[in-house]
Amino acid sequence: MAEPPILYSFRRCPYAIRARLALLASGTSCEIREVKLAAKPAEMLALSSKATVPMLHLPDGRVIDESLDIMRWALARNDPDGWLERSDEALIAGNDGPFKHHLDRYKYPNRHGTDPVEHRAAALDLLRLLEARLQATPYLCGDLVGLADAALMPFVRQFAQTDRAWFDALPLPGLQAWLARLTGSPLFDAAMVRLAPWKAGDARILFPAGLRA
Repeated sequence: MAEPPILYSFRRCPYAIRARLALLASGTSCEIREVKLAAKPAEMLALSSKATVPMLHLPDGRVIDESLDIMRWALARNDPDGWLERSDEALIAGNDGPFKHHLDRYKYPNRHGTDPVEHRAAALDLLRLLEARLQATPYLCGDLVGLADAALMPFVRQFAQTDRAWFDALPLPGLQAWLARLTGSPLFDAAMVRLAPWKAGDARILFPAGLRA
């Protein structure tokens, strides 16, 4: 049996979540190693100077250390639901740039020394652009879920969870329904498997399903 790729991941990281979603959607099996960010394993640090999650170590020795690249690699191998047909590079860039900037400064104001209300408002302006799309179609690129949805949803979820009552009261019915559909899916449940931090010598755990090999 061929060795599977090794995914270094962290359940609470939105970048890691979107990589997990694409791996699941593509039917790609891998060994998963949950990382404690305050104590990253030496095996991970040796693979990439970035030392960030997610990181995918392929059996041929190659390392993919960008979440979008992991998504595209997995879906290029197998894309049964046509996710790659429903992407939007500009939308993803806006999420990973301006929206992530404001999200971090809203969610972690003490870390950044920022006014959370100011950055919440700026992030909300960007979410209204998504709402306009989702008023027309159930997903960001049409009637079916695609790469753009999986790439953005973990970040929108993080924004919503920062003050859930406030978010749920916003006049954003399209966005709220979209988020509920995606986070209520079996795919998301599978992606959010809880694992103890990995250490050398631990039994191999395969993803999906978190089953021990």
